[in-house]
Amino acid sequence: MINFGHETEELEFKKSTNELREAMKDIVAILNKHEKGVLYFGVAPNGDVKGLQIVESTLRDVSRVVYESIKPQVYPQIQKVTIDGCDIIEVKFSGKNKPYSAYGKYYVRVADESKELTPSELKDMMLEKEYSEHWEQFVTDYTLKDVDEAALKEFYDHATACGRLLDDGYSVEKLLNKLGLLKNGKLNNAGYVLFGNNGPVTLKMAVFASDEKLTFLDINRTEDNIFRLVDVALTYVKKNIRWRAEIGSVTREEIPEIPLRALREIVINSFAHAEYGTGSQHEIDIHPGKVVIYNPGTFPPEYSPEDFATKNLPSIIRNELIAKTLYLCHDIESFGSGFKRVYNLCRAENVVCAYEKTPIGFSFIFLRNNPNDKPNNVTTVKQNAPVILTKTEKTVYDLLKAQPNLTREEIAIEISKSAKTIQRALDGLKEKGVISRVGTTRNGYWQITN
Repeated sequence: MINFGHETEELEFKKSTNELREAMKDIVAILNKHEKGVLYFGVAPNGDVKGLQIVESTLRDVSRVVYESIKPQVYPQIQKVTIDGCDIIEVKFSGKNKPYSAYGKYYVRVADESKELTPSELKDMMLEKEYSEHWEQFVTDYTLKDVDEAALKEFYDHATACGRLLDDGYSVEKLLNKLGLLKNGKLNNAGYVLFGNNGPVTLKMAVFASDEKLTFLDINRTEDNIFRLVDVALTYVKKNIRWRAEIGSVTREEIPEIPLRALREIVINSFAHAEYGTGSQHEIDIHPGKVVIYNPGTFPPEYSPEDFATKNLPSIIRNELIAKTLYLCHDIESFGSGFKRVYNLCRAENVVCAYEKTPIGFSFIFLRNNPNDKPNNVTTVKQNAPVILTKTEKTVYDLLKAQPNLTREEIAIEISKSAKTIQRALDGLKEKGVISRVGTTRNGYWQITN
């Protein structure tokens, strides 16, 4: 007997067409999760091909039920397939107009089952669709006079210096058009929140006396563009966390309790993946036991931060234009690797991370003091994310293990790469916590830490 294997999130079996109503629920559940899938009639839940009697009208009946029960309409490929002498019906379907409903109700696929969406989940799905399709591209009434030209020029200098943007001559209009942030002389929403000069984004920051949001010791509210707010946020956190000094024979190094690169990565992530235009605000809360960075944008419900750190998942980008712009000026190292990099950095410094997913936002939490004293209602991140090196990073790492006194220029000559390429590799190795610099640039050496 032929066996099709197990049902999955994109594959469903029905023994007969007597289960048409349930089949419609499964189709919309798969569409709402994956936008495509396959359903077979004549196959048992365990994957065994049972076959069924198919007359001339059977395929038409399946097609009619799909047409009448699923909204918005889908147009599946429905055909009779003969497997080992058994006739079955194959229904292949796809669609990008989610959310889909069957008989007026909405479903989503969870493993091999179809679960009815709650009102809040349905709202989130509808907002997500509207947001992803329209928001960034909406043209505003703001023009070139509403651009923070100093911020834009600073961005340009960063982007060209790190080699991600071609230095082909600077002008405000030329650059904004190149980035896809200007249309017919007017900023779109992405351009406005990135470089607007009249406070398009709000960031609230506070220091609290306890781990509850009751009594604050300091409070700050800043309205500015994303490009400026990244530095505002990091400056505030650096000012209000603890630092220790490590004194060597000739140097004194100030070390923060939370790796600054990890902080920057999470702050950037928050601005890149937020839901703008809803009135929600970014927040940074500093408590005695934790630093909380709140992003007014929901995290993908089927994933967790550990998934992106430990699995080869594709990046899920809510704001493509914003993310691409931040990437060009090196604020985003590479798409889909941020959490992996954060966990590696924190693991190297014995810093424990946590996170909290809510129906309206997402908080990333750096725990302070005793790592066993974790906040309530959060999930602690496992500190076992692998350190993954690029080919160039691995070559540089192996070379430094043998010759720790090599300079950037000497490494470049040794492996026939540019000094800029070597610098990127060294920065990557430091960020991943596998090397550190001991001493000065001129007289120091590289220490292998992992």
